[in-house]
Amino acid sequence: MTASAARPAAIDELTGRLLNELQDRFPLAERPYAVVGERLGIAEDEVLARLRAARAQGVVRQICAIYDTAALGYTSSLVAMRVAAEGLARAAAVVNAHPGVSHNYLRSHEFNLWFTVAMPPGHELGPVIARLHELAGGESTRALPTLRLFKIGVTLDMTGERPAGERGAPEYGEERRELARGHALDADDIAFVQATQGDFADVARPFDAAAAALGTTTAAVLARAERLQARGQLRRVAAILNHRVAGFRANGMAVWAVPAERTREFGEFVAGYRNVSHCYERPTYEDWPYRVFSMIHASHASGVEAVVQEIAAASGVEERRVLYSSTEFKKIRLPYFTPEYDEWEARCMQAAQVHA
Repeated sequence: MTASAARPAAIDELTGRLLNELQDRFPLAERPYAVVGERLGIAEDEVLARLRAARAQGVVRQICAIYDTAALGYTSSLVAMRVAAEGLARAAAVVNAHPGVSHNYLRSHEFNLWFTVAMPPGHELGPVIARLHELAGGESTRALPTLRLFKIGVTLDMTGERPAGERGAPEYGEERRELARGHALDADDIAFVQATQGDFADVARPFDAAAAALGTTTAAVLARAERLQARGQLRRVAAILNHRVAGFRANGMAVWAVPAERTREFGEFVAGYRNVSHCYERPTYEDWPYRVFSMIHASHASGVEAVVQEIAAASGVEERRVLYSSTEFKKIRLPYFTPEYDEWEARCMQAAQVHA
């Protein structure tokens, strides 16, 4: 095993290869598991049996269409909040209640609560962050929106064969996001997103359910998926794994103090590491000089540190910090074009008026 991968004992080598395929190359086909089975030399029924077993073990969270939040017109930000230890549980619950919060972690820093929050087109994000700060009892809160996307795309090596420092082209970056911004969604696109953003059933024809919901054919569903993917709005269809259950227990957010003129070059270099799942340029503050944020996944903290040290040695960028998550308060796929956002704002406005 490399430092970057540790397959659970219940996952054998073939299932590990299967899970890599379902993360990296999920086919847009009427019978995708038959296609995957052909690649691996096994029958469709065995693919489904192994997938269901991985679900039962908690390794697979879901299989779904993965959309790019910004490409759908949403505004979003990473938020760092400093919360007193005695108020942490309540603050986490308040933050988790917002429908646009997809990730929320306790991290090893004086700003201890780190979450991502998004709002649909036509809604302002700034007032929402301010309201969450107030409701959660934050001592200090900083918005850290994306200034430049270098990479987004989590693929965990479930075979244990990938070297810790293996590199590859990012699956999704700024170029594809910019392409998406040139294409507005129409009503049929939005209906399609609504019908395909949930967890797919572990059946031979998983796209049939979306076709039935939309009153169309499976071929039409696949054609629209290919079109949205070509436009950059649909990143991919893929299996989403539970990092910790899958053996990737260390989740390190490495933040780097990079000279402004080197930001793009450095960010693109870091994004080339396969076990870096996210890489962004974000704002700096007087006491926060870190421009580039990178998420690194490994079986143990030593694996994260090995990658960090390799990046520093290869780039010459030495000033950094690594913030580890110790508690996962929330992790979901962001729900798009649902009424919960308006409902949350209405409740908060009513509460503010009552206390005015």
